[in-house]
Amino acid sequence: MSQANEFYNLDDQGQGLFRQLAPGLTTRIFAGEQAMLSVVAFEPHAEGTLHSHPEEQWGVMLEGDGTRTQGGEDISVKAGDFWRTPGGVPHTLKAGAKGARVLDVFSPPREEYRKAGSGFGDDQ
Repeated sequence: MSQANEFYNLDDQGQGLFRQLAPGLTTRIFAGEQAMLSVVAFEPHAEGTLHSHPEEQWGVMLEGDGTRTQGGEDISVKAGDFWRTPGGVPHTLKAGAKGARVLDVFSPPREEYRKAGSGFGDDQ
């Protein structure tokens, strides 16, 4: 395989596997063998569904701001903030007035995110 096939750009909307997570909330997924990246775009005030999964998840607020609900707590987050969500912990995020863009990293990769579709996974 050419090494060029292993390089991507956060702003290239044609790259990655597209998934509609909720109204106003989409992601582009990049799966590897041991980890998976998800570039999540939130329209203003868009909110995900409270959910959990067994995979560990790290999130980085790339742009915008919002409220991260995790383990029963609401935490304000802004561009530059990042967090870890252990497997099995219920979580979601609601974007602020300008929307948000988040980079999520899963390990191991989430099997339900290896295909296009909608929703946050089989538990929805």
